[in-house]
Amino acid sequence: MIEGKYGFAAWDRHPASDGHFLVIPYRHFSDYFEITDEERDELWGLVAEGKKIADEKHNPDGYNIGINVGKWAGQSIPHLHIHVIPRYEGDVENPKGGVRGVIPQNKLYTFNPD
Repeated sequence: MIEGKYGFAAWDRHPASDGHFLVIPYRHFSDYFEITDEERDELWGLVAEGKKIADEKHNPDGYNIGINVGKWAGQSIPHLHIHVIPRYEGDVENPKGGVRGVIPQNKLYTFNPD
């Protein structure tokens, strides 16, 4: 899909939704917090470029972006990768809480700006 100096973006082989893509560094490491500044800048640039392609091809209504770091966060592949998951109106009954849904009992909350 897109290639850079430090990584690339590719469609996910097992997409959570139409247009789901991954941004993957070439250098092998598992932990996002081991990334260099140059790698981080480019990988997030690839997220933005990939989003433009997903927008054109799939026209989603929103996105979830996520990185699993460590076994207890659900990381099953020991190589950093960023998930960019397009979301569509009606794809779930109640999308409120978004990525907070990784801990289902804490997904819904009341926002109080005070």
